Amino acid sequence: MPFDGLVLKAVCGELEEKLLGGRIERIYQPGKMELLILVHKPGARQKLFLSADARNARAHLTATSRENPAAPPLFCMVLRKHLEGGRLTGFSQPGLERVLVIKIDARDEFGRPAEKHLVCEIMGKHSNIILLDPSTNIIIDGIKRYSHAVSRFREVLPGRSYLFPPSQEKLDPLTLNEEGFRQACLDSPLDTPLPNLLQKRFEGLSTVTCREIVYRTGLPLETLLDHCGDYELRLIWQEFTKIIDQAGTGHFEPCLTAGRKGEPLDFAALDLSHTGQKRKHGEMNFLLDLYFAALESKERLERQRSSLAALINKETARVEKKLDLYAAGIDETAGLERLGLYGELLTANLYRLKQGLTEVTLENYHEEESPPVTIPLDPLRTPVENAQSFFKKYQKAKNTRTALSSLHAQALDELAYLDSIRTSLDQAAGLSELAEIKQELLDQKYLKPQSPGPVTHKSKKEKHVPKPFSFQSSDGFVLLVGKNNKQNDYLTMKIARDDDIWLHAKDIPGAHVIIRAEGKEPPPSTLAEAAGLAAFFSKARKSRNVPVDYTMKKHVHKPNGSRPGMVIYVRQKTIMAAPNEELVERLSSPQADQ
Repeated sequence: MPFDGLVLKAVCGELEEKLLGGRIERIYQPGKMELLILVHKPGARQKLFLSADARNARAHLTATSRENPAAPPLFCMVLRKHLEGGRLTGFSQPGLERVLVIKIDARDEFGRPAEKHLVCEIMGKHSNIILLDPSTNIIIDGIKRYSHAVSRFREVLPGRSYLFPPSQEKLDPLTLNEEGFRQACLDSPLDTPLPNLLQKRFEGLSTVTCREIVYRTGLPLETLLDHCGDYELRLIWQEFTKIIDQAGTGHFEPCLTAGRKGEPLDFAALDLSHTGQKRKHGEMNFLLDLYFAALESKERLERQRSSLAALINKETARVEKKLDLYAAGIDETAGLERLGLYGELLTANLYRLKQGLTEVTLENYHEEESPPVTIPLDPLRTPVENAQSFFKKYQKAKNTRTALSSLHAQALDELAYLDSIRTSLDQAAGLSELAEIKQELLDQKYLKPQSPGPVTHKSKKEKHVPKPFSFQSSDGFVLLVGKNNKQNDYLTMKIARDDDIWLHAKDIPGAHVIIRAEGKEPPPSTLAEAAGLAAFFSKARKSRNVPVDYTMKKHVHKPNGSRPGMVIYVRQKTIMAAPNEELVERLSSPQADQ
């Protein structure tokens, strides 16, 4: 995440243009280290987002909505007291340091004009947002408070003098000449790669920016300082000074790079031609908002996925423990037929027995040649009582085995169900899919419902309708895919028609796939593509070949009381299919009309 000094300088210039003279309407603190400042100018309202988060510290305009806490934190209250109603009079940045100083003309508690500075320090884990009185250089408050017990260099506490963050001993590119540049380079270790050298010696430059500078010289990105002579240093200086001169005059080429699926990967204040990736250009604030919105959405997705996966792992361990107990109990009843045989043989030979015997050997007439069987007896019981005792033990063991076998089967079904949930979690690509999985876990009592919030007069929330994914085969047939149990049930039992073709990976958790037949016979190519989707959206995604069952939808039924996603089917055929992500991308189409 290269939020470097050049990016901040580009942001600062755009903030000057868009917010200067604007009035602060309201201040919110949606996150522990986040601020959202609503700024009004005639004809427009803007939202300025500031963050001191250790990983994602930044400052930029945003269009993203954020949920605010019910009660504003203390720092938010302090800012509201001092800044709301004030006007923004300036945005400045010392050199290319990652420090943004926002100047506000406000009023003190007596209504007198009083300038305040809101300082946003973007310094990784040392990031902070500090409100201070510039006339006295005294800190009013900080979003992070700490004393000398935490930092020997400075304290951030109300009433303390403000000290600029400690210097990283880097040179300011804006004030550098060629001789100073060369000397700074030559003072570095000879085994230093050029991008690393630029990043370590000069302030305001991230690694991705430095790689772009070296790339524009035509030199290999891995070039070491030891391999550079006067010619190479001159090339580097020329490209370095071009970029720095543009920054000094406020000319930038904001750039956002994207991956194969369009996901944002990197950003910079200059065009990143060296990456070879798709690039999007625009205003720096806009690109930053796009990047961090995608990043935060991905982080929320992974947090929720991890939380639900931990629940599934816990429940799986519980069920596996029950299975072991049931299996052990079934093993203990393994000799139950022997008890019944003893009772039967004793009953058939009562005339030969008398009380007081400790054992008896009788012929087992159920087997050929009637082999002898020795039966232990209780000498205090009569032969009839001994026989009845064996029958009672037999019946008890039989009932126990039947009950344990039923419980064992139920536990196996539950384990298979939990496995299907895990597969859905692993393949969930969006928060909406996770929400469906979470709701399913709530419905199945694996999660407890949250306490209801305050009663409102709003109308009841509309019932959520799952939205299976839509693809189009190369022959023009619509292919529908359910990526979790709720989608599978809705797709198979509500959307699919009797003459549609239904597919599912054989004997493993995965998606239900429907070929919209529309009264036609799908050609083999469409069947193969649908089977490929079923294989890809299954637990066997990483296998080379996956057996996929297919049948007409009218042969698929859901037993009463069965778990979500569980169906039974008949008259199926099996086709082998290879999971292929390229096939998924090729067949992707806008959501078809269902």
